[in-house]
Amino acid sequence: MDAQHASTDSGRSRKLYHFDRHTPEYRGRFAAITREMHEKCPVAWTDTYGGHWVAAGHREVFELARCSHVSNDRDYKNERRGYLGITIPFAETPLPMRNGILEMDDPEHRLFRAVLNPYLSPSAVRRWEPFIDELVGACLDEKIESGRIDFVDDLANIVPAVVTLGMLGIPLAKWVVYNEPSHAVVYTPPDSPDRERVQELNMAMGLDLLANLHEIRANPRPGLIDGLARLEIDGEKPEDIDLLGMLGLLIGGGFDTTTALTAHSLEWLSQHPGERETLSRERDLLLNSATEEFLRYFTPAPGDGRTIAADCEIAGAQFEEGQRLWLSWAMANRDPAVFPDPDTVVLDRKGNRHTSFGLGIHRCIGSNLARTVFKRMLVAVLDRMPDFRCVPEQTVHYDTIGVIQGMRKLPATFTPGRRFGPGLDDTLIALERMIDEHELAAPVTAGS
Repeated sequence: MDAQHASTDSGRSRKLYHFDRHTPEYRGRFAAITREMHEKCPVAWTDTYGGHWVAAGHREVFELARCSHVSNDRDYKNERRGYLGITIPFAETPLPMRNGILEMDDPEHRLFRAVLNPYLSPSAVRRWEPFIDELVGACLDEKIESGRIDFVDDLANIVPAVVTLGMLGIPLAKWVVYNEPSHAVVYTPPDSPDRERVQELNMAMGLDLLANLHEIRANPRPGLIDGLARLEIDGEKPEDIDLLGMLGLLIGGGFDTTTALTAHSLEWLSQHPGERETLSRERDLLLNSATEEFLRYFTPAPGDGRTIAADCEIAGAQFEEGQRLWLSWAMANRDPAVFPDPDTVVLDRKGNRHTSFGLGIHRCIGSNLARTVFKRMLVAVLDRMPDFRCVPEQTVHYDTIGVIQGMRKLPATFTPGRRFGPGLDDTLIALERMIDEHELAAPVTAGS
């Protein structure tokens, strides 16, 4: 995969690099490929998927992510310039729609984002902490007496899903409708014999989302769906298809990324029991820095696509309008110019300017929630299953990391303990009451 030079139509040279993040090889050789790109071509052109730019260096990713000549737009109605949004390669969907605010440019992006902010601000998320703790406790109670748990199926899939549905205003018991398709649509390859079943599950999830939107519009109840249902832009309500795209983004962003971060972090702590003991003992000092380091090192959402919106020269490369660009948050997070010893987890790393939540105006709106949910799960496991050992031969990672660096299975064993409360089903009923009684899903505005 050596970098090469080639001439563009304008006579300028650009560095060529064969880059295909959707292959198992990329997952297996991620560190080596990243080092090579940092050394030879932090911005390169690849001929894969119709040709596109790849930004790997931290400085280059930073500049491009914040550049006004770089667009997120997905023009699914072909009303503007036909841009293809954040997915490379572009994937046709059964129902053409945008991936929420991630495929909108300002001013539209700003208007939608303003509606979501009061539900996802630090103060709004803090109100959910008792809810999250009860939920995490119930998940661990289900397994604590057995001495066995699958950290993906039994914890890291459940908690983000239930919390996200609670914030949306969807009944918590529906998490089983949303859970499998949200993950499987990412890890199931297009040629899989299971693809049709996964698409059917995804369609059922979409229909339930639409039903909840219509129900909440008719009989309002607090939550993100209600906030979006009330939105007007220039006196007009957005189309349902745009609201569905927004809700799909909230579910995708709320589910699989936090699951991936939690699973990889627990796997690493199992492999490094000394570091695990130190983190548990010194959590008051280390929990925040360790969270940022796990985010940097594992980068659950490895990157996003963009479209060049005007001819420009940025970060030493000459870009042309209409060209596609991949911003690699994951590779920027391993840049040795910014992160000393980048391929090592350093739990007390200082000045951790990672890019795992993105950069610029499209930075992840759910970052406060992701950090909180992750920390509450991690601390609970350290407290109640302190000697857990993951089972490597039964662990299943996603085959590729082109979309999410995820995990399907993470079985572990531990010394059995005592359960503290009822099981998950009874807890979900109690948590539904907590949402209503404490108005957890209502927006938090200044002075509220």
